[in-house]
Amino acid sequence: MREERGPWYLLTGLMIGAALGVLYAWVLQPVQYTNTTPASLRADFKDQYRALIASAYMADGDLVRARARLDLLKDQDVYQVLAVQAQQSLAAGKAPQEARALGMLAVALGQSPPTLPAPAVPTEGSPSASPLALETQAITPTLTSTATLITTPSGGTPTPTGQATQPGPTFAPTITLLPTRTPSPTPGAPFALKSEELSCKDDLGTPLVIVQASDAAGQGVPGVEAVVEWDGGESHFFTGLKPELGTGYADFAMTPGVVYTLRLAAGGQIIPNLTPTECEGQDGGRYWGSWVLVFTQP
Repeated sequence: MREERGPWYLLTGLMIGAALGVLYAWVLQPVQYTNTTPASLRADFKDQYRALIASAYMADGDLVRARARLDLLKDQDVYQVLAVQAQQSLAAGKAPQEARALGMLAVALGQSPPTLPAPAVPTEGSPSASPLALETQAITPTLTSTATLITTPSGGTPTPTGQATQPGPTFAPTITLLPTRTPSPTPGAPFALKSEELSCKDDLGTPLVIVQASDAAGQGVPGVEAVVEWDGGESHFFTGLKPELGTGYADFAMTPGVVYTLRLAAGGQIIPNLTPTECEGQDGGRYWGSWVLVFTQP
């Protein structure tokens, strides 16, 4: 007598086979990757890779090598990824040196080399002409002709022989102009507080302490460490981690009712009594203002 079985035994066999396959592939004999590319790394391993690249850049200053190493991760926006990771590193309480290195590398990658305009060569008679500049114009040398008297054995009249001289070639020397040097901050010079004011321009929703650091030429300086202290707490933050607001920009969110003291880690003036302060709008509404501290370096 023939026994008829339904389709359930096929489904049961498939399920048992799939479970055994997963057990073998994931537990008994998992896949092992060797000599793979950094782009296939897990997200947390990519963060470690970027941190190592940033630390190497801070040590040797080789931006070309750092860019080549970061290209192996195949990030769509390397600049933004580094800036976000620097902020996350600070929020996670990691070493401030790591966040600073990430921020400095992000700013370095975001800057483009300046384009120098081609200066005009001064001409004779112009106010800017100088003897040195005039001497660099085209020079046409002239060769001197010579003649030799040859006496014939028969006592005849000496016949002069020689070669006619021709004007020499015109030489157009190549003039190499040195680019204008950009003023740089004095190494080791501390930042000085230039201004401190309460800004009520925008309703940001959260009271902030905004730090703006610039050098003697007025350019923003990234990587400047600021230290905020209050009763029972302390926090560190760096300029350059929000490049869309400026390379020398940094901010810290305050809590209403708390009094803060700010100083730069490199030294300089201590700014006390920073506390959230309300501003009044034109419509009579009230909102939190932000303290803006501007530091300059001689």
